[in-house]
This record gives sequence, structure tokens and C-alpha cells, in this order.
Amino acid sequence: MPETSQTTSTVVPALPSPSAQAERLIELGVHEIAELSTADLRSFAEAAEASRGGEGALLAVHPGRAPASALAPLLRLDGKPGFVVTDMPDVDLFAPLDDVAPPDAPLYLLSGLDRGDHMADWSPDEALPALTTEGRTPLLLTEGIHWVMQLPAVLERNRCFMTIGSRLRKADGALDARTPALWISNGTGRDGRERRNAPKVGWCWAGNRHTWLGFASATDRWGREV
Repeated sequence: MPETSQTTSTVVPALPSPSAQAERLIELGVHEIAELSTADLRSFAEAAEASRGGEGALLAVHPGRAPASALAPLLRLDGKPGFVVTDMPDVDLFAPLDDVAPPDAPLYLLSGLDRGDHMADWSPDEALPALTTEGRTPLLLTEGIHWVMQLPAVLERNRCFMTIGSRLRKADGALDARTPALWISNGTGRDGRERRNAPKVGWCWAGNRHTWLGFASATDRWGREV
């Protein structure tokens, strides 16, 4: 197990209220992707605020309703739209690990989000058991996209994150070695120069370490039927 990184974490801005997040999703057309009405989103957000406060919680759409391939292009940094790397055509097949499955509901919330800066230079194979020991749950790829959708400032140069709650299983049941992540494109290689500084959905090997990638996690998920 590596030592905790001494890299200084920057303060991530607080999330707006669930109602404000619902309006953002409506503005981006996420409700149409998920085949939900604007009333569905608004009533869920209002109920969440009334019952549990919702302060600091992230409003998310179940990945079965809104897959990563549909959400990634809605991201924006410096006016640049988000994208999925060309060698990840199977991005939507990266499903939740058995012990981090989201609620069986179209909409849900996550509390206690952390970008995991202190785990920079850990590998996914090292980070997952450590998060479990801490009682934290790693974010799914779609949850990470929702976070950046609401707060683009969550992605910073040298302060990006992996979403290791989503993994791809091979035909034999073993996990594919790729682990998804969100970071900022340098506009090199197949990304294309026009995508420099754009938000990017990509992947890293489960056994590799990266000094600029933390491990995003939460303390809880909860939801209700709409």
C-alpha cells in the first residue's frame, strides 16, 4: 500500500441544491435522455431537500437511464465539449461493481463526495480496498460525469479523478484491466488539437499509478421511486 500523497488538495466548490441541480439537468436535456419529465426531476429534488436536506448531495440519474456516452458530450470546460476517448467504444458496458450498485430508481443522490486527491499516485487496485476499509464507496463513471456537469471546477490540471466503481466484466467473468477516469485533454494524439482543455472520459490500467489522478468516492447513495 503506498503512503498517502503529500500533494496539497485544493478546495472543491460546494454543490448547489438538488433543485438547482435538477434545473441544470433540464437545461442540458438530461431528462429527455433518461425519458423523465421535468416534473419528475423537480419533484424528486424538492422531496430530497424536504426529507434529508440534500445539502452537499449530488443528484444523479441511474446509468441505465442515462449512459456515459450520452452524458460525456454535455460536459464543458473553457467552452469545449466533453468526449470519450476513441479506444473506449465500449464505455457504456462499464457497469457498477456488485457492492457499489446504485439504488433501483431513476434518480438518486450521493452524499459526502470527495475527489480523493490524497490518493494521487495510488493504483486502482490499491485504492479500492482502502476506500472500502474507510467505509467509502467509489463513484461510478456516470456519477463522476454528473459531478463535473454540475461543477466543472471539479476537474483541474493535475487534480482529476478516477471512477473505479464502474468496471467491465469479460466473458469469463473476470474484470477487464481498464478503469475509467475523467481528466482534461492535452489535445495530443487521437484527441486532436481542437480538444485541448476539453473534459475527457478515458481509462487507465488497474495496476498503474498516476500522480494527477485521485479516486472519487462518496459516503452514501439513496433514492426513491418517481
